Amino acid sequence: MNQVQETPKPEIGSLPDFFRFLISEMKPKGKFLTPFNMISIPIILVGLGLIVYRFIYGIGAITNLSQETPWGVWIGFDVVCGVAFAGGAYTLTFIVYILGRHRYHSIVRAVVLNGFLAYMFYAGALMLDLGRPWNIINPIIGNNFGVSSVLFLVAWHFMLYMAAEFVEFSPAIAEWLGMKRLRKFVGGLTIASVIFGITLSTLHQSGLGALFLMAESKIHPLWYTEFIPVLFFVSSIFAGLSMVIFEGSISHKVFASRLSHDVHKNNDSITIGLGKICAGAMFVYLFLKLLVVIHGQQYDLLLTGWGLWFLLEVVGFVLVPLILFYKGVREGNTQVIKVASGLTLIGILLNRLNISVIAFNWFSENPYVPHWAEIWVTVTVVLMELWAIRWVVSRMPVYSDPPAWAADMDD
Repeated sequence: MNQVQETPKPEIGSLPDFFRFLISEMKPKGKFLTPFNMISIPIILVGLGLIVYRFIYGIGAITNLSQETPWGVWIGFDVVCGVAFAGGAYTLTFIVYILGRHRYHSIVRAVVLNGFLAYMFYAGALMLDLGRPWNIINPIIGNNFGVSSVLFLVAWHFMLYMAAEFVEFSPAIAEWLGMKRLRKFVGGLTIASVIFGITLSTLHQSGLGALFLMAESKIHPLWYTEFIPVLFFVSSIFAGLSMVIFEGSISHKVFASRLSHDVHKNNDSITIGLGKICAGAMFVYLFLKLLVVIHGQQYDLLLTGWGLWFLLEVVGFVLVPLILFYKGVREGNTQVIKVASGLTLIGILLNRLNISVIAFNWFSENPYVPHWAEIWVTVTVVLMELWAIRWVVSRMPVYSDPPAWAADMDD
């Protein structure tokens, strides 16, 4: 197996040298006329046009949102689902840096990068959902909401966690730029930023669920429970790690030339280990869901149309992938684990959209249906994030080995 060769970096001794280096790094690496580029570029261009149109003519120009349904697919998918999918960053850093399971260390940077970019793009997409985007400062400063508001806490957790993830990933940036002093400094901040980030994550994952505690009269009884914050937190663990498994299987094909020996060597054992953690977290989640149904005595609701939809979510996309995770881990079958991770992601998507969109205002005579432009813009945001991930991975030591001088600093 070929080792990834370290690319010599030019001396960046002045600001003009730095800008010349950045300009050179903007050039495409590899083939440009790929199927992904040819499909994604037109979608992104049209999506950017829709975003401009939205800011010129208002949020009602391209959405079906209303006073009755102020939160639609942009909040439901970009924020509520996106935060859960990004949960692998805090979970994996806890496993590696706090529990000392260093066999997962080779993928930490990739997971932190995915988490950081997800938060950055989805937080940016939040601006689209605000009728008056400039009022985004209000929950941050406590204006109109107060500092005891859940929204105030979630806003600050969001911002501080993005800062913590940036610090966690900054050693890779310093290595890319060849800045040894900066690499030594930010490397020394890793443990502190990890602990800070984990603390913030446990708070805002559950805090996001706490926002829906105020909507008891609007959410269908099968999905509403006072334990929504706990369920959001537990589900973020297996949702995030399932995304790590799913993205890892794709990255091994797309970025094959960038993978270090450790990433190749430990891929199967990492997948099996993550599958085992997912199975454990999903068992806890399923047990809690069962307790909620029993405690609420909601058996009669299970025989309705909404009940069948609820059972599809819980049985089809929680119980079934849980069994597959167990089977894959027990037999050492990584393909089964990857299938389980895919089903899990669908289940999380279904659950979060049920709470925030589908089963929200379920009794309304005019149910919310996303405008085609809302879906198009959502796809645009996801594609732009994928472009950003590819750009970073193709240039920085994310999957590849760090330069020799940086490796010596960690010894």
